Amino acid sequence: MPEQRYRVSEAASLLGVSDDTVRRWGASGRLELEGDVGAKTVSGAQLAALAKELAESSPRADLVDLPPASARNRMRGIVTKLTLDTVMAQVDVQAGPFRIVSLVSREAVDELGLEVGSVVVASVKATNVGIDGVHSV
Repeated sequence: MPEQRYRVSEAASLLGVSDDTVRRWGASGRLELEGDVGAKTVSGAQLAALAKELAESSPRADLVDLPPASARNRMRGIVTKLTLDTVMAQVDVQAGPFRIVSLVSREAVDELGLEVGSVVVASVKATNVGIDGVHSV
């Protein structure tokens, strides 16, 4: 199977940085970019290693003041929509580019004082997480 390669724009999107940052990392040797001037690419393995390095070296400033928790997937975001029933509620959260939807009790929403615009931390802990393959970014 051929090595997966990503264009500069795809790599930038996956790392959450600008195209220019990826090009600078290539020029400085942090990433090995291959190809013509207008069509440079980076290997998927190298990109994955850099993504992991960036995540491990950058403390999550948005979560620093939170108490430790067993859920490792914690994302700070803003409530964008509340759908309330008498017993349950659907809470839509935008955490960066990610939309997270949680079904919680109406009592929890009331106790937390949630409303559209509230800043929250979505904690995700699952025994089963599905992964879908994506062929292009």
